[in-house]
Amino acid sequence: MPVARPCVDGVHTVLYALFSGDGTLDTGAMRAQVQAVRDSGVKGITVLGLATEVQKLSPAEQRHLIEIVAPETGDLPLSVTLTGGSVTAQREMARVALDHGARWLILQPPAVGTYPGATYLEFFLAVAEGFDLRVAVQNAPQYLGRGLSRDDILLLRDRNPNFDVIKAEAPSVDLARLAQAAGDRIDILNGRGGLELLDCLRAGACGFILAPDIADRAQQAMTLWQAGRTQEAEAEYAAILPAITFCMQSIEHLICYGKRLFAARAGLTIHDRAPAQIPTDFGLAAVDRYARVLGPI
Repeated sequence: MPVARPCVDGVHTVLYALFSGDGTLDTGAMRAQVQAVRDSGVKGITVLGLATEVQKLSPAEQRHLIEIVAPETGDLPLSVTLTGGSVTAQREMARVALDHGARWLILQPPAVGTYPGATYLEFFLAVAEGFDLRVAVQNAPQYLGRGLSRDDILLLRDRNPNFDVIKAEAPSVDLARLAQAAGDRIDILNGRGGLELLDCLRAGACGFILAPDIADRAQQAMTLWQAGRTQEAEAEYAAILPAITFCMQSIEHLICYGKRLFAARAGLTIHDRAPAQIPTDFGLAAVDRYARVLGPI
């Protein structure tokens, strides 16, 4: 049975994995991150995405992060990204997510092999079989090395109506083509750190999944846009765009500097888990400058 379908809109924040000096997950820092995000005005919380450095986390650590985060989210909907290399692995993590109150799931193609879109379509359908909640696919071939075509996305929605959200990582021009093809059947959330934020809204996106370094300010820009205060939305976006551009050079760059930008704004300390990009003095100075511009979370 299809699930009820309120629109998934607004900015949802994908959490960073925060580590202690010894490289273990820092439970206190994770809870502080959720608190900061929850109070910042965003519309949802996501965990175990690319910004969460999920490939560095064991399955036990992934479960532990869900257990840490879920009780702290309050009224905000929780979504969990599934990254396992098999149908069984993703279904096991899906059950953990559901047991801890996740409202929806985001599936990534398994990071093993490279297959035609039809193979990934069947994989996603098998993972979601029997789960009565909405399900998204993260379609990010530039980051994951594999993905679905527009036709694949629409066919997935036709074969299981619970696939009514797409987490895209697409330029606004490509997003517009997807939105035109999907109509009102699929809610489109974009990422890319918030690049082209307002053009993505013009193209048909109904929200975004962004790391917490600029998510609060992105939500402010989107709120202004939805209220018809276009010039103010443009000014807000112009104010945050340099920080977005700085952080979104690559996923590794985001984890190195975006995480530090968030920490500077939230009053937290960052410890890396190897392997990790090493920050430079120039990069840290940029983080400090952007933190002053954006202000505290």
